[in-house]
Amino acid sequence: MKILVMHGVNLDLLGKREAEHYGTQTLATINKKLEALVPQLAKAAGIKGEVELTFFQTNIEAEFLAKLGEGFDGAVLNPAAWTHTSIALADRLKALGLPFAEAHLSNIAAREDFRHKSYAAPHARGVVFGFGFGSYAAALFGLLLSLKA
Repeated sequence: MKILVMHGVNLDLLGKREAEHYGTQTLATINKKLEALVPQLAKAAGIKGEVELTFFQTNIEAEFLAKLGEGFDGAVLNPAAWTHTSIALADRLKALGLPFAEAHLSNIAAREDFRHKSYAAPHARGVVFGFGFGSYAAALFGLLLSLKA
């Protein structure tokens, strides 16, 4: 099973920016922790066989959109600011029908009003936010459970 873990715009700056919202972990640390955790999550979700994670980060929306169509079985997406602005992302997710879970490090419901709207969420299997790295772990586990069902 091939799962795409996508990080959107400015997430390459994790560990350097707004620690009060995003914590102090770097993107590399988040990816390594997910890689280490995936065998346990897959087993707990009842997935037989290997789950392979592919990590991708870009600050270019067109690259983000293109990567979604590369034949993955599912995805964990943190579109970052594109969550709240990109109708193109919403349209592509709907058209592709790619099973995905949306994850956010910060509690987007407790932040500025414009961050309360996600254009991706209506097409997601689920959305997890506000738990830092735990949001990614929970989103991956939920996605794996939904793919098993």
